[in-house]
Amino acid sequence: MTNKTVLNATHRALGAHMVDFGGWDMPMHYGSQIREHHAVRTDAGMFDVSHMTVVDLHGERTREFLRHLLANSVDKLQVPGKALYTCMLNEHGGIIDDLIVYFFAEAYFRVVVNAATRDKDLAWITRHAGDFGVEVKERSDFAMIAVQGPNARERVLALLHDTDVKRIAELGKFSAAAAQGLHGIPLFVARTGYTGEDGFEILVANEHAVELWEALIAAGVTPAGLGARDTLRLEAGMNLYGQDMDEDITPWEANLGWTVALDEGRDFIGRGALEAQKQAGVQRTMVGLVLDGKGVLRHGQQVTTEYGPGEVLSGSYAPTLDKAIAFARVPTGTTGTVQVDIRGRQVPAHVVKYPFVRGGKACVGI
Repeated sequence: MTNKTVLNATHRALGAHMVDFGGWDMPMHYGSQIREHHAVRTDAGMFDVSHMTVVDLHGERTREFLRHLLANSVDKLQVPGKALYTCMLNEHGGIIDDLIVYFFAEAYFRVVVNAATRDKDLAWITRHAGDFGVEVKERSDFAMIAVQGPNARERVLALLHDTDVKRIAELGKFSAAAAQGLHGIPLFVARTGYTGEDGFEILVANEHAVELWEALIAAGVTPAGLGARDTLRLEAGMNLYGQDMDEDITPWEANLGWTVALDEGRDFIGRGALEAQKQAGVQRTMVGLVLDGKGVLRHGQQVTTEYGPGEVLSGSYAPTLDKAIAFARVPTGTTGTVQVDIRGRQVPAHVVKYPFVRGGKACVGI
C-alpha cells in the first residue's frame, strides 16, 4: 500500500503530477519542473519532504551511542540546536544511510534519515541503541516542509510570531530552534536544505501542515516537486542515497571523506574497514562530469577513462547551466576528458570538481 503525506490532497488540488517514490505518493512537479527549479534558484520554492523519517533519541548515554553509530563525530555538537551531516556505516564501511543529527541536550538528540531507507535504518539504530539504554522514538506526528531559495528565509520569517523573528533570522547554517508561526503554531525550524540554496527545513505537527503550506503559497513561495529537487541537489553536488552511494560504497568512494572523523579513541562502526581501505589506497572515487556536446547523462551509462572503466551515477540536464551534468564513479586519479557511452556512441565529457552551481551561478568551466 502506497504511503501518503498529510499534504497529499493539497498537492492533488494544485494539479501536481504524482509518482511513486520509495513507496510514497509524491508530487514530481506542478506543471513545469524547469520553472520550479528556476524559482528555487532565483526566488523561493518549497517541497513537501514529510516522507523523511524523524527519530528522537533519549537516554543518558545518547552521545556515547552516537559516537559509536556515526562516522562523523557528534562531539562537534556542543551548542543546543546545532546539527551535523554524517554517514551511518556497516561493519565493512559501506553506507547504510546519510543523515542529519541534531543536538538538544546530552540525553536528547534527533536524527532525520531518508524515506526509502526507513525500515532498515530504524532496525539498525534500534539494534545498537539497546546496548546503550537509548530510547528510539519515531516522530510520525510531524510533517516537514523545505523552503529554499535566495528569498526563502525572508518569506518564512514573515510568517513567524514577532517575538521569534530576530532569533530565527540569526540562526547560523546547520542550526535549528523552536519557534511559533502565526496563530501560535509550534514549529521546529532548521537552517538546512538539499538544493544548494539558503533556506529552512520546517517540522510542523501534521494537523497544522496544510495551514503552513497554504500560508507559504500566500507569501509567494512556489510549490516544487521531486523533479526540481533532484536537479537542484545534483547541481549543488549533493549525493542521493541508492544512486550515488549504498551499502557497498564507502565514504571515500562517494567523495564523502569530509564527513568521516577519525578522532582518537573513538571506535565507530566501520572505522576499521575505512582505515584499512585508506591505507591500501582507495581505487575509485566520485567526480563531476559535464557533457561537451548534445545528449543526456543517465545513471548506469559506462564511462571510459585512461585508467579503466567507470559508471555514471546521478545524471541529468542542469537547468541553471543549460548543460548535461552527472556524478560518475571512476578510477582514482581520473582527470581531463572521458568518454561516455550514450546509446552506443562515445560522447566526450570533461571531469570537473563539483558543486556545479553555487549561489545560483555556475562554478565549473563549461
